[in-house]
Amino acid sequence: MSKEVLSIDHMARVEGHGQVKVSIKEGVVESVQMQIDEPARFFESMVRGRRFDEIPYIASRICGICSASHVITSLQAIEQAFGITVSERTRMLRELLVYGSYLQNHATHLYVLAAPDYLKQQSVLPLANMDKGLFDKALALKSLGNELCNMVGGRSIHPITAVVGGFTSEPTAQQYLQMADQLDAALEFAKETVDVFNGFPTPMLETDGDMMAMVEQGAYPISLSSRFVLVDSGKEYDCSELHDAIEEYAVAHSGALFARVKESKKPYMVGALARINASWNNITSEAKFAAAKAGIRPPERNPFNNNVAQAIELVDAVQRCAQLCRDLAGDKFEGTTKPVEFQVKAGHGIGFNEAPRGTVFHDLEFDEEGRVIHAAIVTPTAQNVANMEADMMKLACDLAAQNVSEDELKKQVEMLVRAYDPCFSCSVH
Repeated sequence: MSKEVLSIDHMARVEGHGQVKVSIKEGVVESVQMQIDEPARFFESMVRGRRFDEIPYIASRICGICSASHVITSLQAIEQAFGITVSERTRMLRELLVYGSYLQNHATHLYVLAAPDYLKQQSVLPLANMDKGLFDKALALKSLGNELCNMVGGRSIHPITAVVGGFTSEPTAQQYLQMADQLDAALEFAKETVDVFNGFPTPMLETDGDMMAMVEQGAYPISLSSRFVLVDSGKEYDCSELHDAIEEYAVAHSGALFARVKESKKPYMVGALARINASWNNITSEAKFAAAKAGIRPPERNPFNNNVAQAIELVDAVQRCAQLCRDLAGDKFEGTTKPVEFQVKAGHGIGFNEAPRGTVFHDLEFDEEGRVIHAAIVTPTAQNVANMEADMMKLACDLAAQNVSEDELKKQVEMLVRAYDPCFSCSVH
């Protein structure tokens, strides 16, 4: 390779804008930089001085895909700060809302953003001609996620029915049962998606970073737990201990903060692959069968297999949500989703959820009038970017040692970035 610096100046098929610089001298990779050059969006500053009930709807604008997760995470932080306890039924309905965004995100990422890499295409458009039936089913699965979010949240993005203490409205039993039938019908295509992505040739790579995911005994939690685990160390933390577990830091080449494990200084990965590693035993029966068939089980450390892990989560999500809908239709869960009464007061809370792309935290502090005096939001991509950069360095070194062409090195580095399912716009929130 003749050039000393290889540049991927525009990272296509990702959300937001970023570029990669690979510095090579005499065939040896000296550095790899994930340059996130989007300007800061100032959401943390934007919410300061605002009333508590405005925060979820402002914060949800950080992301059009993870908007449900941001709403629920803000609500959790507010409720913790005010000492509010919501009903079991409210908690389960919130979980269902977040799962709707999983169907939206994973179907879009896998078929629209990631699949062209493996099919040697520049965009998803040729896929529609290569296999129109597959493409139409992918769009239908994404649409089903939209319908689920709309049914529970009042809109397909930026939900409006989830409020402090509960929901302003709830679907009818008939709506739940109709949605359950639609989810059941989507199961076969979700399983087919695992086969499709497991069938693609995957570059060999093992991340050296840690992994972080929400955990709960006997569950595959995405919003029902306050605890997370660092998979390599096995250490568990409550979300209130977030700043004891990880630390954010600035680098000159990125508009986003990077993150690492505070004790070990290792970067870490969040997202579907981290969740599968943390809670593989608790995925649904069909998802476990699909995972075993694909050879995915802990310890799985190839970040390219985050794609397969997302496909496994699609199987898990449609099976789990169908059961959730039937349980809600049958009044299984205690309490009502009607907002509980509460008193506004000064306080501090940390909300925690598993957004489709990984763990998200909202750290909010309020004065006695319920106005925000401090806000810190930690998004999935902001947590992933340090580990992504380390994995790109490892991959580039392997490829340079094989003396591959410049084009092939750039192609595989781009594939790796997309496998992380990043949102660079979210990372500069």
